[in-house]
Amino acid sequence: MNKKNKIKIVVNGRILTVNLKYSLKNLIEKLKAPIDKIAIELNEEIVDKKKLNRIFLKNKDRIEIVHFIGGG
Repeated sequence: MNKKNKIKIVVNGRILTVNLKYSLKNLIEKLKAPIDKIAIELNEEIVDKKKLNRIFLKNKDRIEIVHFIGGG
């Protein structure tokens, strides 16, 4: 694939290279993260999970994904 069609993002401190026009939903699916048990932050702002399809990642975006864990 052509490098022009790729962007670099940071997910939980790890650099990933993804395709241009890659949505946040694509990323969550790729990471196999359980959507109902995570919170997502994009560039220090909490993301409304209802909008994942419409949020397309840009070069140097920073994403933090936090998993909720039950316990007692």
